[in-house]
Amino acid sequence: MLDLFKWNLELIRTQPCMSWLEDRREEWTPLLASRLKFLLDGRAFVIICDDETEWFGNYIVSKVNHTANSRPLLPFFTLKSLYKNYSNISTIEEMKLVDDMLNLSFANGIVYFYIGKGDCRRSQIAKNHEDSYMWLIDERAQNSFYLSRQDEMLDMKLIQLFWIFNKSIDAVLFNEVVL
Repeated sequence: MLDLFKWNLELIRTQPCMSWLEDRREEWTPLLASRLKFLLDGRAFVIICDDETEWFGNYIVSKVNHTANSRPLLPFFTLKSLYKNYSNISTIEEMKLVDDMLNLSFANGIVYFYIGKGDCRRSQIAKNHEDSYMWLIDERAQNSFYLSRQDEMLDMKLIQLFWIFNKSIDAVLFNEVVL
């Protein structure tokens, strides 16, 4: 059985146009492994996006539990589906109230999965939790994977990252890799 680092490297090398991720695998894989452990512990992933990447949050939710998957359904939700007024959250107090609601709703805990610009107000929800998983655009931060808005291939890279994330979930659930 391979470790996730070697397995991800082999998977990346089999895919066309993913050499960019091979160059950044030392940044990508440890963060991925630590967040997959949270999934195995039964934590729910609450996806938060800025306005420009909201389409991608919906894409993740539609694909992660797609009926073609031969695995159990996984706890992935958009914050928008859990709290309709999420786009109006503006104060620390409001963020804490939403956080309390989610912690009451998900007894095993949650992981905020943020995708978007680092200066978006919604990013603060994820930034205020050390267990968050963030794919930040135009900002570098701890527990995050950096992407650039200037990259013409940004949308394609997001889809590639999710593809490898989803394949990694399968590998972990079906004991093909060790974390």
